[in-house]
Amino acid sequence: MVSTTTPDRSNLPDASPKLLRIQEVAAETGLTTRAIRYYEELRLLEPAGRSDGAYRLYDASDLERLRFIRSLRDDAGFSLAQVGQLLEDEAARERNRERFRSTQDPDERRAIVDEAAQRVERQIATLRAKRDRLDTMIAEAEQRLAHLGAHRAELDGGPDPHPERRR
Repeated sequence: MVSTTTPDRSNLPDASPKLLRIQEVAAETGLTTRAIRYYEELRLLEPAGRSDGAYRLYDASDLERLRFIRSLRDDAGFSLAQVGQLLEDEAARERNRERFRSTQDPDERRAIVDEAAQRVERQIATLRAKRDRLDTMIAEAEQRLAHLGAHRAELDGGPDPHPERRR
């Protein structure tokens, strides 16, 4: 489940960052306004604020998050559910880091580390499954390329790659 907490914007360099409207963000990120609103519905993104007219306003961290979401979706081929899980895992990592620093109790620290390890193991499994699927797709494409090479060879006087069809 994706976190529904307000994004932490305390690490932003400017106390009054430039806020952009959704159309500006869409132009800046290459996403549609509809996609951005959908990401909000899925709780993948929460705008930095709202204007007096209730327009969504976004800051630099929102742009960065949207670019990251787009990269995971488009470049790495993750589903939005997987993107949401990865984003939640990152938020949990930050929370765990703070929890770990705030306690000296070995049992509590062990529980924090164990929880974090389970998340990372799940991430590894997701990434391995993605890699395995890509490896299969590459192998299939290589077979198609080899088959096309056989047809090229036939055109150059080589053997017919499909002698059984010539009967």
